[in-house]
Amino acid sequence: MDGKSRSAKKLTAMEQPFIIERTYNAPAALVWKAITNKEDMKHWYFDLKEFRPEPGFEFQFEGGPPEKSYLHLCKITEVVPEKKITYSWRYDGYEGISFVTFELFAEGNKTTVKLTHAGLETFPASNPDLAKENFATGWNHIIGISLKEYLEK
Repeated sequence: MDGKSRSAKKLTAMEQPFIIERTYNAPAALVWKAITNKEDMKHWYFDLKEFRPEPGFEFQFEGGPPEKSYLHLCKITEVVPEKKITYSWRYDGYEGISFVTFELFAEGNKTTVKLTHAGLETFPASNPDLAKENFATGWNHIIGISLKEYLEK
């Protein structure tokens, strides 16, 4: 294997996935419902027209800064009930595809959620709205504040 293969080379800062972990005072079944049920999701995430935690299910939603909305196109790629869900995340009319993974780790009546958003470097660097820092800000709010408040209310 040459030293330039992707698996052997060190990832640049931009290629590193964004990862956030938070522990909630809620059992895994409740957290799973919150991240996979569209009625729950609209209270802390996005108001989705449809959502089913099934591989191959496609969903979309609008989001972005107030001055410009982006149509998010997503497709579920992996589901392990009450443990893990992954879906692709891309933008209509823009290059690039990323993947969002929620992993749940039950700890009695508490649950740790690890969110990984990989592939952010595939989005156009020329669009500041799609910069990694903006994803970090968004996920820190969504996972660190919105989901916590929803689960622990």
